[in-house]
Amino acid sequence: MKAVRFHEYGDADVLRYEDVEQPVPGAGEVRIRVAGTSFNGVDANIRAGNMRGPIPVELPHTPGIDVAGTVDAVGEGVTQVKVGDDVVGFLPMNAPGASAEYVLAPAEILAPAPASLPLADAAALPVVGLTAWQALFEHGGLTSGQRVLINGAGGAVGGYAVQLAKRGGAHVIATASARSRDRVTAARADEVIDHTGTDVTAAVTEPVDVLLNLAPIDPEQFAALAGRVRDGGVVVSTTVWMRAPADEARGVRGVDVFVRSDAALLARLVELIDGGELRVEVAQRVPLAELPALHAQAAAGELPSGKVVVQVS
Repeated sequence: MKAVRFHEYGDADVLRYEDVEQPVPGAGEVRIRVAGTSFNGVDANIRAGNMRGPIPVELPHTPGIDVAGTVDAVGEGVTQVKVGDDVVGFLPMNAPGASAEYVLAPAEILAPAPASLPLADAAALPVVGLTAWQALFEHGGLTSGQRVLINGAGGAVGGYAVQLAKRGGAHVIATASARSRDRVTAARADEVIDHTGTDVTAAVTEPVDVLLNLAPIDPEQFAALAGRVRDGGVVVSTTVWMRAPADEARGVRGVDVFVRSDAALLARLVELIDGGELRVEVAQRVPLAELPALHAQAAAGELPSGKVVVQVS
C-alpha cells in the first residue's frame, strides 16, 4: 500500500510517499481503508520532533490523527463495527496515522461516519469538532443565555465552536480577520470583531462568562482579554504552550485543553451533522501524494483558513 511517512525528525522534506506493508489488525482492532485524513498542527509538531516527550512515536512514522474510511477487516473480539461500515475516528497520537491507504484503529474509538457528507470530507470533523465541544461545554461549562468570546474563530476549531456555542443558546462574540469574517458570520456569530485592526479588549463592552482562546496571542493581550471575563467565569485555551490566565481573587479559572478521543461524543456530533444542525467546512482538498507539500505550506503560513482534507481513496 502507499503511505506518507518520515524516517527522521525534521522539516517537511523528511516526509516520503512510499510503499508500505499493509497492516494486520490484532485483538480489538480494525483495519480501515482510508478515504481521507486531515492536516492538524500537531502533525507538524510531531514530525519536527517537538513532541517527543508527551507524544513519543516509533520511526518511521505515518502522520494523520483524523480518519474517515471503511472498515476492511476486524480483529479478534471486535463487535462494535463490522466489515463494510463507514467510520470516523480520532486515532491515538503515538500510533501510525491515516496518511496511508490502510490504517489500524482501536475499535472503541470509532463512530459511524456522517451519511450526508462525502466520506473523505468527514475527516474534517474528529479532532477539531471534539476540541470545540470539550473546550466549550466540558471545560467552559457554557450554558444557554451566557456570553462567550471566541478568539481565533476563523480557524477550523473556531468554525465548530461558533456553531456549537450558538446552538447551545449562547451569545457569541467572535474574533476573525477580514478573510474569514464571512465564514464566521455564516456560522451565526452574534458579533464579529476584526482583531487585525481593532482593540478586541475595548470592543468587548460587557463581561463574558467564557473566554475561549484558539489562536496564538500576546501574553499581555491574553491577560487583558481575561479581564473581560466576569467574576466566577472561566478562561479556556487550546494554546497549551501558553497557560490560560486565571484570577483567583475574582474566582476566574484558567483551563488548558488537551483534546481526548471520545467515540460517543463524536457520534453525537455526527448526528448533529446529519440532522443539519452542524456544518462541516472543507477549505481545501489535496491528494495523499501532496502531503509533504501541504506540510511545507503550513510551515510557510500559507494554508487557507479552515480545514484541509487529505484525500486518500
